[in-house]
Amino acid sequence: MKSAVRATHGPEVLGGVGGFAGLFDASALLGYRRPLLASSTDGVGTKVAIAQAIDKHDTIGHDLVGMVVDDIVVVGAKPLFMTDYIACGKVVPERIADIVRGIAEACELTGTALVGGETAEHPGLLGVDDYDVAGAATGIVEADRILGSERVRDGDVVLALASSGLHSNGYSLVRHILAKAGIGYGDRSDELGTTWGEALLTPTRLYTTPLLGLTERFEGAVHSLSHVTGGGIAANLARVLPQGSWAEVDRATWSPAPVFRVLSDIAGTSLESSEGTWNLGIGFLAVVDASSASAIAQALTAGGIDTWQVGTVRLDAVAARPAGAFEQGAKGVDGGAVRLVGAYANGAN
Repeated sequence: MKSAVRATHGPEVLGGVGGFAGLFDASALLGYRRPLLASSTDGVGTKVAIAQAIDKHDTIGHDLVGMVVDDIVVVGAKPLFMTDYIACGKVVPERIADIVRGIAEACELTGTALVGGETAEHPGLLGVDDYDVAGAATGIVEADRILGSERVRDGDVVLALASSGLHSNGYSLVRHILAKAGIGYGDRSDELGTTWGEALLTPTRLYTTPLLGLTERFEGAVHSLSHVTGGGIAANLARVLPQGSWAEVDRATWSPAPVFRVLSDIAGTSLESSEGTWNLGIGFLAVVDASSASAIAQALTAGGIDTWQVGTVRLDAVAARPAGAFEQGAKGVDGGAVRLVGAYANGAN
């Protein structure tokens, strides 16, 4: 575990592993004209229940970093460091090492120093094999390079970046569906080609490094980013659009991955009914200048993240919003209006 953590440390990290506080040399930030710190904190929700059920703990750390660090890149910030917190009923050294090793590996992939953490036993509150994980991260962005709704213009293109699966949202619904159907996590799914537990623990895709590279390569062309987590596609896109704007996301531009279709079939519900819970195959959205949209999509796809156009942003002052219900902002943000239209494609993108 210590070697994995040390692998995330650059020369800015002081003090090594095991201190009461992690130290990061802020003199590395003196080259910024007006540096702004960005922070985020999150967990992975009830996905940990799947890991506990099949006794596999080496990927949950990737999910944690994805949930925390990938929120920071939304504003264009580069992550600096992260801390983690693990609460458990009983410390099992091998299990904790697996969890932290996964966190450290994902931190290394995103260029984030893992500078500290805490593991706490909560006997009587948590069962012997129970645990929960959370984390917090800090990043930095130049003030005049912040991404956000104020950069969005009429005619901007909305690009979708493929997810690796469920990521870390909607697992309470997943667990309910499988329990009601009498399906165990060790049961094999012929449609998915693996056991349910293994399929559901597919690690969250990490977007930070490719997106930071994108903002450098296409400077000024990326206007806002949205991390598709709780609330789904429409609600999270609405958060990064300006008031008085709207967008329709065309379902026909992609086909949700098999895991979403199989779960919906088992539940006897439609994919559309889960749009506020699951990402349905889109992990991130990028609102970009129309003239650069094709090149950006090609660059991301060439780098291993399938990317395609799903819609266009319009301003009410230019094009009147169509009649019908839209998601209007979300989580306290008075942003734009978004809705999904059409029917999902049956095949691959």
